[in-house]
Amino acid sequence: MYPRLTNYKNMKLQIFTLFLALIIFTGCDETAILNPTATLTDLDFEPDDWTSATHSKSADPDFDEVFDNSAVKRIDIVISDENWQAMLDDMTQLYGSFGSSNSGRPGGGAGGGGLVEVSEDPIFVPADIFYNDIQWYKVGVRFKGNSSLQSSWSSGILKLSFKLDFDEFEDDYPQIDNQRFYGFKKLSLKNNYLDQSFLREKVTAEIFKDAGLAVSHTAFYEVYVNNGEGPEYFGLYTMVEEVDDTVIETQFSSDEGNLYKPEDTGATFANGTFNESDFTKKTNEGEADWTDIKNLFTVLHDQTRLTNPELWRTSLDAIFDTEVFLEYLAVNTIAQNWDTYGRMTHNYFLYNNPDNGKLTWIPWDNNEALQEGNMGGSPNLNFSDVSSSSWPLIGYLYADDVYKAKYDTYVRETREGAFEPLSIQAKYSEYATLVMPYATAEQSGYSFLSYSGQFQSAISTLNNHANSRASAVDNYLN
Repeated sequence: MYPRLTNYKNMKLQIFTLFLALIIFTGCDETAILNPTATLTDLDFEPDDWTSATHSKSADPDFDEVFDNSAVKRIDIVISDENWQAMLDDMTQLYGSFGSSNSGRPGGGAGGGGLVEVSEDPIFVPADIFYNDIQWYKVGVRFKGNSSLQSSWSSGILKLSFKLDFDEFEDDYPQIDNQRFYGFKKLSLKNNYLDQSFLREKVTAEIFKDAGLAVSHTAFYEVYVNNGEGPEYFGLYTMVEEVDDTVIETQFSSDEGNLYKPEDTGATFANGTFNESDFTKKTNEGEADWTDIKNLFTVLHDQTRLTNPELWRTSLDAIFDTEVFLEYLAVNTIAQNWDTYGRMTHNYFLYNNPDNGKLTWIPWDNNEALQEGNMGGSPNLNFSDVSSSSWPLIGYLYADDVYKAKYDTYVRETREGAFEPLSIQAKYSEYATLVMPYATAEQSGYSFLSYSGQFQSAISTLNNHANSRASAVDNYLN
């Protein structure tokens, strides 16, 4: 077994240089060095199912096909026994033995309750994807997630989220150069972690979309995995569009701006916390330039916030899309999406929109929304329980009378529009009817349901939540 790298971020450049040297001077296969456990097979295959519409980079993303709200589609992941075992071995090396949680339930983690800090993603291996009797070839497949991934693993639940990259292995298999899935390069299959309703990820994204914000498309899929012993039902998943693929390509005029996925301390934007490594670049990775992020830190904490608020707002509005952020904040707080900014240092993107040169907020990872939540629970609508110094993008803007008035307007508009209770409850009813046969068919070891009746109970909880949030907004505004 190859040793994993530990969390030494300052060593990554030297290690990558060493890998390149090994490739050049030893003639080793690049994949074998960077991903030593992946097995490459059948190098001379013919991609017989390849068509321009289904596989080519030239095809426009087919949202109607891939993100159909009216059906639960089926997708099959066919993977060799060797590569499947490599993925499981890699997970064991990252997070410990499968089912090692002492508590026997999600969240136990290794070491009797904690989560293991790792600096690497699980490995990619090549697999074939089948959909509508069409094959996609040597697709890069890996497990994905953070706390949800290792909590599920340590609890002995094999319903893990997947990331699919359709041309990850194009250097090894030239036949799949620029392979796409109906125009999509990358997609996520999310496992609806701890969501007994299966609706939180999808409905929350649609609430953001209905409010006019940039957000990923979503759809329901039943996922089967075949590692040599026939297809096995892994459960009902939510397919999620990747932000660094088609979201910025189709929801902005250009995808050439800097896209960041903030995480860790710097993602709070607290004074003095900027760190380049906390703002991972998803585009323009070769350009070591974080000027736009640094400028936001500088302006946000400038003393004109207190001495000349009008000048401070003008400066902030020039580099940060405050209108988008305040609308996002209203929607996010009403919906009670706690696992993001204001409580957690992750689960959002920032995109420097080429149209206006402003960093624009894009929400991400909504499976734990629509509930009070953990870590102190979702913030109050007036943010009385949010520290301004710890979360200044909330605290500083809400303390400003002009920004607060805009936020209040968005709260009212969201209450009357994107999160109007009857409309939300109708959406719950429609989707619950659609997914119930697939949700209640999940098997032990591949489900977060202990028994099928929990599904209907979870839907009732969501309906009650919609009413309670409407009351909370009315009380706040009045």
